[in-house]
Amino acid sequence: MAKAEIQNEIRRLRFERGEMTQAALAKAVGCTRQTIVLLEQGRYAPSLALAFRIAIHFDKKVDEVFALLDA
Repeated sequence: MAKAEIQNEIRRLRFERGEMTQAALAKAVGCTRQTIVLLEQGRYAPSLALAFRIAIHFDKKVDEVFALLDA
């Protein structure tokens, strides 16, 4: 089975929140800034728990933040 790509809207959502920094988002959701960098670059697939924490932080549903490509 091929590795699925996960697309996300994190960068856009951060900027809609007054240009929130990656570090501020990381602190708010309990991960590292480097994790946010990798997520935004599409080089890391979040755990289900992290995906929920990010979505909740932005007051969105998980599928409004993340999308599975090649499903």
